[in-house]
Amino acid sequence: MSRVQATVSFYDAESRSGRVLLDDGVELPFAATALADERSRLLRPGQRVRVVVEEAAVVTRLQILTLAD
Repeated sequence: MSRVQATVSFYDAESRSGRVLLDDGVELPFAATALADERSRLLRPGQRVRVVVEEAAVVTRLQILTLAD
């Protein structure tokens, strides 16, 4: 498991799923179950986020970064 920062490359507000682009160029999908909080309604392409990636390249948690992070 690793915690890294990424950029949202696609987000579908209806299904609450999408894809993130890690800083190393790898694009990974995420499901609605990965969203950490209700602020996910603010999620948009280009948004910087912190993600937890499991060994199988699965995003299990996604959190919007704030200035305090």
